[in-house]
Amino acid sequence: MARVKGGVSSRLSRMLEELQAGLEDGLVPAWIFNDPELFELEKEKIFSRSWVYLAHESEIPNPGDYVLRYVLDNPYILVRGEDGVVRALLDMCRHRGMRVCRAELGNASHFRCPFHGWTYRNDGRLIGVPAEREAFGPDFDKGQWGLVPIPRLESFDGMIFGNLDPEAPSLEEWLGDIRWYLELVTKRSPMGLEVLGPPQRWVVNTDWKLALETFLSDSYHTLMTHRSLIELGIAPKDAKYAMYGEQVHIPGKGHGSMVVGAPPGAKLPPFWGYPEEMLERARTSYPTREQFETARETRILLVTLFPNFSFHNPIRKPDHKYQGTVPMLTFRVWHPLGPGRIEIFSWALVEKDAPAWFKEKTRLSYLRFFGSSGTFEQDDTEIWSHVAHNAASTQGRHLRFNYRMGLNLAPDPNWPGPGVAYGLNFTDANMRNFHRRYLEMLLA
Repeated sequence: MARVKGGVSSRLSRMLEELQAGLEDGLVPAWIFNDPELFELEKEKIFSRSWVYLAHESEIPNPGDYVLRYVLDNPYILVRGEDGVVRALLDMCRHRGMRVCRAELGNASHFRCPFHGWTYRNDGRLIGVPAEREAFGPDFDKGQWGLVPIPRLESFDGMIFGNLDPEAPSLEEWLGDIRWYLELVTKRSPMGLEVLGPPQRWVVNTDWKLALETFLSDSYHTLMTHRSLIELGIAPKDAKYAMYGEQVHIPGKGHGSMVVGAPPGAKLPPFWGYPEEMLERARTSYPTREQFETARETRILLVTLFPNFSFHNPIRKPDHKYQGTVPMLTFRVWHPLGPGRIEIFSWALVEKDAPAWFKEKTRLSYLRFFGSSGTFEQDDTEIWSHVAHNAASTQGRHLRFNYRMGLNLAPDPNWPGPGVAYGLNFTDANMRNFHRRYLEMLLA
């Protein structure tokens, strides 16, 4: 059995061995969802070495546009320079460490520190130092004191990721075969996606892993957690509607997807119910015929990238009075703030070339279901908070959670996409794959 290296207490080492010993048997100790010492190890071993989603390029389309984003407790100014290049600059003055950017988004040609007035161009160069000659002498070299860029910054189809590890593998290698599933939304139109405004943000007292599990693998919870929406006639009448699909994971990566079709006998339109003109564009936009055929049969799609990014693209009936359906797309970052505490960053997105009426309908659908006050979101966050609380309780932390669903389920050999697929969505296979990768990085 692998041993934790360097600086980890014997207590935490024993706890990780417990996780390792039970995982393949579908047993996960409750304590991993709220433990201060483990959280410190996650910061060092996972979030300091992983590709973390920062923003979509459509958030900063023009020179000078910027947004503030975070990797752990590190604030980064994600800014498009006058040269059109996107950079991520640590929001920390090189003189005394004050923040130089005081708004979450905007447009600026430069950033000035409010402490002593050091001023930086939006490409990170230091260009102004008050009383430079008198204070620092004639040999002061401003070229050595620019804002510090993030060690790695790469993008995929408009999605910008950052990494604190300069030796990290490329983003393309990190994503691996999950790209096939990302492209089901990023390649739906030749024009790509755009955000519908800045992200909504809210804090939840839960663990980042608990939140992402819901988007990675837990279709089972819709039976109970969201039952009220079924009773209201907003979700499909069959309470097991989320069961009818494929669950797919990428071995060795931790990524996973749930691709859900229409329940048997349900009259749901193909291709998520997107307008016919968008379906026609998708016929030539998707890279492969297999992706187009998969998209045409999809009604709900969820994808989670290790460690903390998810998106959700469901078909939705906005309310019980509306006769049609309106799909929506949300991107999520489960940003860890501390043990048992996260901040959710949530965007609504749509194809750039979607008709205006559809953009407004899909925005409203997002707000009603998965925005900060959305019905689905309220259901989920209430549950997540109590689970994290119990995971840290004196008795609860001695228990193990049941991850045995679908433990003996055979993979589906006919699935057209990459990864290991199962023809039934009621399985914990994606979660077990995620925790294998999680454990591998903690033990490295």
